[in-house]
Amino acid sequence: MADSFSKKENFKKKLQKQKEKTMRREERKESNDKGKSLDDMIMYVDAYGQFTTTPPDKNDRIDVDLDSIQLGAAPREAEEIVKIGIVTFLSEKGYGFITAETLKDNIFFHSNNCAEMVKKGNKVSFEIERSPKGLTAVDIRVIR
Repeated sequence: MADSFSKKENFKKKLQKQKEKTMRREERKESNDKGKSLDDMIMYVDAYGQFTTTPPDKNDRIDVDLDSIQLGAAPREAEEIVKIGIVTFLSEKGYGFITAETLKDNIFFHSNNCAEMVKKGNKVSFEIERSPKGLTAVDIRVIR
């Protein structure tokens, strides 16, 4: 069975669009600036930190100590290992919370981590460990 006139026309239009699309793709490939050689991409940094294509003068050159360059995040100051806080809650089941003076957060503790018996309102020293459920206090000692 022969195709109708409109089917043939639609098929011709479809082929024409595919040809135009491949032509546009080829043109984009030809005029693409990506993948330039390294000689085309040489950039310099001037004294003000701006990129420029002109090399600096020999007199303006500044030597930089490579060991003084720090990569990554800024260094964190070392925190004190032993912290001080007050027992704000103590359960009969053997757990409680300490409010740290520096953190102002409640830190969970269990009586198994206490070196001596603690009571609500005691001033204690402790160390912090990270557990799967958050921060926990360990090595808890009462300050007298």
